[in-house]
Amino acid sequence: MHTTTKTAALLGRQALLFPLCLVLFEFATYIGNDMIQPGMLAVVASFNASEEWVPTSMTAYLAGGMFLQWLLGPLSDRRGRRPVMLAGVGFFILTCLAIVFVQNIEQFMVMRFLQGISLCFIGAVGYATIQESFEEAVCIKITALMANVALIAPLLGPLAGAALIHVAPWQVMFVIFAALAAISFWGLWKAMPETSSRLGETLSVKSLLSDYKEVLRNRQFLSGALAIGFASLPLLAWIAQSPVILISGEGLSNFDYGLLQVPVFGALIIGNLVLARLTGKRSVEQLIKLGAVPMVIGLFIAAIATLLSAHTYLWMTAGLSLYAFGIGIANAGLYRLTLFSSDMSKGTVSAAMGMISMIVFTLGIELAKVAYVAGGSGTFSLFNLISGLLWLTLVVVFIRRRNSVTPVADAV
Repeated sequence: MHTTTKTAALLGRQALLFPLCLVLFEFATYIGNDMIQPGMLAVVASFNASEEWVPTSMTAYLAGGMFLQWLLGPLSDRRGRRPVMLAGVGFFILTCLAIVFVQNIEQFMVMRFLQGISLCFIGAVGYATIQESFEEAVCIKITALMANVALIAPLLGPLAGAALIHVAPWQVMFVIFAALAAISFWGLWKAMPETSSRLGETLSVKSLLSDYKEVLRNRQFLSGALAIGFASLPLLAWIAQSPVILISGEGLSNFDYGLLQVPVFGALIIGNLVLARLTGKRSVEQLIKLGAVPMVIGLFIAAIATLLSAHTYLWMTAGLSLYAFGIGIANAGLYRLTLFSSDMSKGTVSAAMGMISMIVFTLGIELAKVAYVAGGSGTFSLFNLISGLLWLTLVVVFIRRRNSVTPVADAV
C-alpha cells in the first residue's frame, strides 16, 4: 500500500526546509514540556495546589499525545498529510495562548492535555511523511540529526525555564511556544510535500478497525512498538520527576537542577551524532545492538548507586547519561524497522506506534512517581532498570521475528 510520491532528489530545497520546519514544531512541543517543568513549582504555588501536581502536568501532556493518534494517521492517509499537519500546528498555537487565561490547577491540566494532542501530529503525520520521502539510510541520518535539534529542548529547556521563572510569570513561556509554532506553520505551509498514497479513500469505522486489526495482529510490530515505548520511559520519567527529586528532595537550586540535565541530554545528542556517522557503515540491527550495551549498563549504575545510598544523585545522573547515549544510537533504527514491519499505510502504522508508546509513557510516568513516593530515588531507579530490561527483552524478540520471516521491503 505504500508508494513514495516524492524522493529527496525531487524535493529540492523542500528536502531541507520541510524537515527543519517539522523539527521546529517538534522543538516547540518538546520545550512546551521541558521548559515548564522547572516552572511547575511556581505554577502550583500560584494556584495554591500541592506539589503532587508537578509530574501530573507531564502525564496530562502525554495523555493528550495519545488521544487522537488512532484517528490522525488514517485520516492523513485518506485526506492528505499536509492539511492534517497544518491543522495540528494551528491547534497547538491556540491552546498555548488559551492556557494564559486559566484560573486554577484543574483548568491548567485540562489545557495541558489539549496541548498534548498536538504531539499526535508529529509522529502519525509529520514523521510518517519523512519516512515516505527518503530511503532508509538517508532517512535514519535525517531523523538522527533532526533529533539533535529537537533535543536542544530538554537540554536547554530546564535551564531556560528555571531562569525565566525568576524574571517573568510562567504564562510568558506559553506565548514563546506559540510564536515558535507560528514560524513552523509558515514553513510547513510552504514546504511540506504530500506523500499519502490513499487520497480519496473512504474513512469509516469499519475501515479503521480493519486497518488497525491488520497492524496489531503483527507480533513483530507489537514487540517493536512496545520496545520503543520502554526505551524512552526512563528518560521521560526523569524529566517528569527530577524537579521533585533534585529541588524538593535534595534541596538544589533551580539552576543546579538545570545543569544536571545537561549531561543526560548532551549524551543523547552525542549518541545521535554517532548514529548519523555509523549509518550506512553498519546494519540497522548492529546499531540497535551497539546502543543496547550503554543503555542497560547505565540503568544498572543508576539503580545500584541509589539503592546503596538514596542521595547519590550524581551517580544517578551519570548512569542516566550513559543510558541516554545508548538510546541515541539505537532508537532511530528501531523506529524505522518497526514502521516497515507492517505493509499497512504508514500513517496508520505510525499512529499505532504512537498510541502504544504514549500508553507506556503515561502509565509508566505515574508508576515512576508512585515508586519514588514509596521508596525514594532507589526505587525510582529500580523502576527505570526494569523498563530497560523489558526493552532489551522486546528487542531480542523483535530481531528474532524479523530474521525468521521475509522482511517487508525497507526501500521507500
